[in-house]
Formats: sequence, structure tokens, C-alpha cells
Amino acid sequence: MVRTYQQYGFLSNIRANYFATRLDATMTLVFSGLILWVFWNLLNWGALNAVWSAENRDLCVGGGKGACWAVIDARWRLIMFGLYPYEEQWRSAIACIVMVGVGILSCVPWFWNAKRISVLWISGFLIFYVLMRGGFFGLTPVFEQNWGGLSLTIFIFASVSLIGMPLAIMFALLRRSELPWIARTMGLIIDIFRSLPLLAIMFTFAIVLPFVLPGWMIGDKLYRVIFGYALFFACYQAEILRGGIQALPAGQEEAAKALGMSYWHRIGYIVLPQAFRNALPPTINQFVITFKETSLVVVIGFFEILASGNAAFGTSEWSFAHVEVYFFVGLIYFIFVFALSRYGAHLERRLAVADR
Repeated sequence: MVRTYQQYGFLSNIRANYFATRLDATMTLVFSGLILWVFWNLLNWGALNAVWSAENRDLCVGGGKGACWAVIDARWRLIMFGLYPYEEQWRSAIACIVMVGVGILSCVPWFWNAKRISVLWISGFLIFYVLMRGGFFGLTPVFEQNWGGLSLTIFIFASVSLIGMPLAIMFALLRRSELPWIARTMGLIIDIFRSLPLLAIMFTFAIVLPFVLPGWMIGDKLYRVIFGYALFFACYQAEILRGGIQALPAGQEEAAKALGMSYWHRIGYIVLPQAFRNALPPTINQFVITFKETSLVVVIGFFEILASGNAAFGTSEWSFAHVEVYFFVGLIYFIFVFALSRYGAHLERRLAVADR
């Protein structure tokens, strides 16, 4: 058989990287066998010998050989929607779809404009809130204490992002102010928030803050926690943006001043677009971390998707199926986080090509 150049090059790379010596060959074969063994056992447990229907639950109780996905079939509504009223769960589902759609549309280059992306996110969030809260357009009111599951996770993430990003821009600009007392005060605030654990901030805003605020400022515990989380996000993101701003050549802003551009025009058209571009990888990472850390609210009594998962197997009927529930919840987190990270990688490749 005649080999093409590409085939010869591929086989040569495999041989050079994995079979160059006897030790390399041995390690390659051993670890390949181990990976195949793990993959086969997972396939056997998760698919081939699994129980899929809640009607066949009894097959799981006797210590079946495979996964008991029957718990997902029976309890998926609790995991996805939490305590939301059963007959109104269609609203929670549509609200989640709307916010996922907003995220997808944000990837379209046409929306890469401050006004367009702001209108998209604000309008999408308002639709989400109206569907979840009700009280308008004939929708039955559902109060925040009955929200839960994936919809509450998405609500917290979207709220923190919408509040935190404008605050981060403001904090970054104040930190680089030419007035020392403003820059130092802002720097102190940022350093204080960044030095505290997020869980401590959540506890403070949820439990301690009502004791020091007047009654009209207390509000709902959920919104206090979201605001505290948004401040934490803003302080970290402000430092990321400040690093992106410092990476800009000083001559650009000086040239804009020489052309007579106002401060806000310099910031809006020259500084911030390039700062976001420079800070793209850590910004995407910050959003990924923010989405994952929404699970911390379970500690202070919110029924988000992780708490809903705990409730799904928290009965005597399904107490044995905790692995399957955690796997399902982890898969949901993986889908969202992996999509964010892959889109960030796509943006980096696109911007790298544009620089050539």
C-alpha cells in the first residue's frame, strides 16, 4: 500500500511521541488500556445496564449493576424548577429558554455594540423576571421564596452579571482617577472585597445587614445576596479591566486628547474596547467562575439547582440514587460552563486572526 505524505507524517508523530523508546511504548499501552477499561465500565454502568424508567424503579433497589436514571425520570421537574408551582412550571421553562437565547444572541457579532448588547440583556432579563414573578399580563404571582432549580441559578447569574459588569467598569475608572483620594479610596474598597471569601460576603448581606439597615432598605434576602455577589464580581472584574487598560500604549489616549476628544469619548471609543479585548481570557474565566459559584447560595437557604438535586434524592424512595442525581446536576453545570469556555476560545482565535 502506498502511503500519502499526510499518513506518513501522522504515523511518524505517533511513533515519535508515544513509542520512541520501550518505556514510552509500555507506558502508552498501559495507560491506553486503563483509559479503555474506565471508559468501558462507565459505559456499562451509565448506559448498557442502566435503569431508565421510573416504572422500573424496583430494579434499582436490589443493587442493580447499572445507574438508576429512573430518579431523573421521576424527579427531573424538582431538579429543574425547584419549589415553583407545578401548574406554572411552563413559565419557568420559557424564562430559562429566553435567557439561554440571550446568551446565544450575544455571540452574534451584530450585537457587539454597547447599546445593542445592553438592550438585548436588559430586555431578555425583564422578560425572564416577568415570567418568573408574574403579576402582569394575567400571570399568577409567584414570589421569590418559591423559585428554585435551574431557573434560580440562571436568575442569580444573570443578575450578578448585569449589575456587576457596569459596576466593574465604574470601579476600574475610579481606580485610575487622577485624583489621589478617589483612586486610593476605590483601591481600598476593591482590596477589602477581594480579600474576603464570597461565602462570608453572602452571609453578611443575607443575615447581618438587616440589623444595621433601616426597614425600608432591607428588601428580600435574595436581592441582598445578589447585590453582595455583584460587588464581589465587580471588584475582581475591575482589576481585570484595569490590567487591560494598563496594557494599552499611553500614546493612544494622549493622541485622543490632542484631537480634542472628550473624556467619555476617549473611554467609550478607544480605552474600553481595547481593554476588554486585552482582558478577554480572564473575563471569560470570571463569568465561568461566577456561574459555578452560584451553587454557594445553597448554604444560606436558597433552593437553586444543587439544593433541588439534594431534595430529589432526599426521600426514602430515592435515597440510594444520589450519584445519579449529582451526575445529572454536574452535567448541567458542564454544559453551561463548557459552552462559555469554548466561546471564549473562539473569540480569542477570531481576534488573533483580526490582528494579523
